[in-house]
Amino acid sequence: MTSTSHKPRARDLGIPFTGTTGPNNAITDVEGVTVGYSTIIEGEGKLETGKGPARTGVTAILPRGKTFNPVFAGWTSFNGNGEMTGTTWIEESGFLEGPIAITNTHSVGVVRDSVVSWLIDNNLTGPHFKDLYWLLPVVAETWDGILNDINGMHVKKEHVYAALDSATGGKIAEGNVGGGTGMNLFHFKGGTGTSSRKLSEDEGDYTVGVLVQGNFGRRQDLMIAGVPVGEEITELMQDTSWTREESGSIIVVVATDAPLLPHQLKRLTRRVSVGLGRVGGFGANGSGDIFIAFSTANPDAYSRETNSQLEMVSNHKMDPLIHATALATEEAIINAMIAAETMKGRDDNISYALPHDRLVEVMKKYNRLRK
Repeated sequence: MTSTSHKPRARDLGIPFTGTTGPNNAITDVEGVTVGYSTIIEGEGKLETGKGPARTGVTAILPRGKTFNPVFAGWTSFNGNGEMTGTTWIEESGFLEGPIAITNTHSVGVVRDSVVSWLIDNNLTGPHFKDLYWLLPVVAETWDGILNDINGMHVKKEHVYAALDSATGGKIAEGNVGGGTGMNLFHFKGGTGTSSRKLSEDEGDYTVGVLVQGNFGRRQDLMIAGVPVGEEITELMQDTSWTREESGSIIVVVATDAPLLPHQLKRLTRRVSVGLGRVGGFGANGSGDIFIAFSTANPDAYSRETNSQLEMVSNHKMDPLIHATALATEEAIINAMIAAETMKGRDDNISYALPHDRLVEVMKKYNRLRK
């Protein structure tokens, strides 16, 4: 599903973020980009591997919707304790040739194989050699083992197809959905979040959209709009049967309609870490912080037969896009936390939602609530 009932987002609570958003404040503000989810919430109580409880899913991002039309792309790893398949071919070729899927750590394989099947079933392999075309899907992960029976392999082919088939534009759900279902942020409930920035006409009138699957952070480091929220809200720590010392991971997808070439998109991915730093992330040793960016401009750039005439933003005019990437990343992470709801998972482990009333109280204390 991609639709969402009205839930407050960070700006609705008065959090003073910098920058102008697109109409949906989402990655789908970049025209043509669609997002779909498959969410698995089954069972409760004591962990029985293979039976549950399951708290997981799949998120799918389609750069140009349900069509074969590769986009220029770039990627980077801020800290590499994680996985994103298909990136060596992106680095070599400069193109992203299909959707991006995000799931849990132990479901990367089944999701990758299922994306291949879905592309074949939907004739989205391009006009190449019929059954001889190769497919190197992009599938990324973060670890949801606190709440999910991660070794139970609950993500199946049908869940991947459901996420891909349901992808739409417009407003999209956040929090406990898709691959973000069982994730945590700063020892609060985390998950999926999104945001966008619309540049002025003088800056090119471009849009930058970001989607995150957030699963990282230490409570004491959490910053929201410059306020040390993690130092103020010390209650509602995760109630688990064991202590996890590692600080987790985040996958970030950046989309733009600005005509950027692969090396410029790689530059944008490197600025995602600025957004992480603004909320208190620092790329810890146990964190898989992997980022990918693509551009929906230059729609006819991919060809095996002919040279392409391309448009490219001047490097000297990239600063607004760089800034927008950092700001949208920051807000997407906080939106994931605002949307997430308290969840009980395996062995009755509980991850508590960031309490909106307490957050507003803290922001008022620091005189940082938007009036």
